[in-house]
Order: sequence, then C-alpha cells, then structure tokens
Amino acid sequence: MTKDQLFTRLSSKAAAVLTRRRALLAGTVAVASAGTAGVLAAVTGEEPVRPALPAAGPPAHRLAKPSAYRLQPLTGYGPPAAAPHKTLVRHEPFLKISGRGRTMVLTFDDGPDPRYTPHILDTLAEYDVRAMFFVCGEMAVDNQDLLARMADEGHIVGNHTWSHPLLTRLTRSRMRSEMERTSDVIEDAYGERPEWFRAPYGAWNRAAFQLGAELGMEPLAWSVDTLDWTTPGTRTIVGRVENGAAPGVVVLSHDAGGNRSQSVRALRDYLPQLLDSGYHITVPRRHYA
Repeated sequence: MTKDQLFTRLSSKAAAVLTRRRALLAGTVAVASAGTAGVLAAVTGEEPVRPALPAAGPPAHRLAKPSAYRLQPLTGYGPPAAAPHKTLVRHEPFLKISGRGRTMVLTFDDGPDPRYTPHILDTLAEYDVRAMFFVCGEMAVDNQDLLARMADEGHIVGNHTWSHPLLTRLTRSRMRSEMERTSDVIEDAYGERPEWFRAPYGAWNRAAFQLGAELGMEPLAWSVDTLDWTTPGTRTIVGRVENGAAPGVVVLSHDAGGNRSQSVRALRDYLPQLLDSGYHITVPRRHYA
C-alpha cells in the first residue's frame, strides 16, 4: 500500500468516527429535551442520594380538560446504551418519583406472561401511557416477543432476577448469576441492558445494591402495593390504587406469577380515572453526568 493510499484510508476512518460522534451527540440532545423536569428522590435515613434522576414525559402545561391529557410517545430514556456512566452504590432503593404536577409510575412484576401481559400492554397503548415491567429471566427467555413490544411502545424493562429468589439467602456469586443472566436476556430481546432492578419480595441487602451498581442498574421499590397477588378482587385493587394515588407514587402490581385477570381488569378501571383526575402516568429515566 502506498503512502497516499494509507492516508486516504485513515482519513475515511476518521470521518466515519466523527460522523458517529455527531449522531450520538444529536441523539443525546434530542432525548434530553423529551422529558419533564422531575427528579427521583430516595427515602433514606443515612445520606442524600445523588445525582438526581429526572422523569421522562412531556413538558408541564395547562390542561383545559384533565380527561384530554395523554402522554406523548417517548423518544428515549437517555444517551445510547453504549455511553459510559457510573452507577452509585445505593443504601436504600428509590421509593417514589417527584416532579412537576401529579406524576405517578405504574410497575408490573414477575412477567412477562403471554396470558396477561398483552392485555396490560393493550390498555396502556389505548391510553398512550408508559409503564415499567420488572421481568424475571425465566419468563422473559420464552416470551422475548413481549419484551420487543415493550421496547417498541416505549416502556421500561427492569431486572427482577432470573427465578425470583430471596436474595438475602443467596451467595454473592448466585446473586450475580440471577441478575446477570436476566440482564443478558433483556438485552437480547429489548435491545438494551436494563438500568433498573427490583429485589424479589422487596428484600434488599448490601450485596444486592453493590451488584446492581456493578451491572449498571439503579434499585427501585414502590410506595403503593396493590397486593394483587393475593387476588383480593378487582374492586379492592382499584380502591388501593385510587386511595394511594398521590404525587410521586410508584404503584406495584403483577402481570404474572398466578392468575392476574383481576390485575388486568383493575388497570382498565383505574387508569382512565387517574388520567381524568389529572395524573401524569410516566416513567423515570436515568440521569447521566
């Protein structure tokens, strides 16, 4: 190869790298302008948690009629997945989201289940609402099409371990395996590695927080538990959500792990009522320094 040919080849590679960097920068700017200016606040008794984590959603605006309010489709949750970032080791999970207006987050655990998850996704799509799904790897591996649909429709998929064990009884290596295998499946089906995780049964310990951070995930708990897994009746589930509704609330429900037909029917009841009451049902997104 002559010197001229070598120079031409190197120049072409440099131009390609520059083009990719410009594309990534443009994507980051577009994403940064898409969300509301909310912040997640962890409830801890030890020290404040930083950095602040904003919520994704539309800009706050005056509503002529609350029933006319619907979330606009999200454009993303942050910079591309390949962008480097440092995840802090938390001492407590995040419990709520707080920001402008009456924001709430709906979360669904243990799925996806082909019997119930599609109906939940249908209802969310009908009202143009985004939610979070904390999936178990052993369920996700056989239902990757549902994770792909979640990605297409703008939902966030989080890590709920592989087999839903009690983490506090696991060795560190077993715990890592439960979390890492699930992240791998999510990446394959959803297109990105998860940035959020939730401990089964809400049982956290230091190792869980440390391993979650090592895998690039933030811990999220909840502030309103529907206890739908006990199948208390559709009306009871609806009542728990409506009575617990307040700015910043994170609602825990389930889309798998048993008969979830009550959860499906309850969502169809309480979701339009929350929206008509002026609540913004949104999803959190990571803050990148």
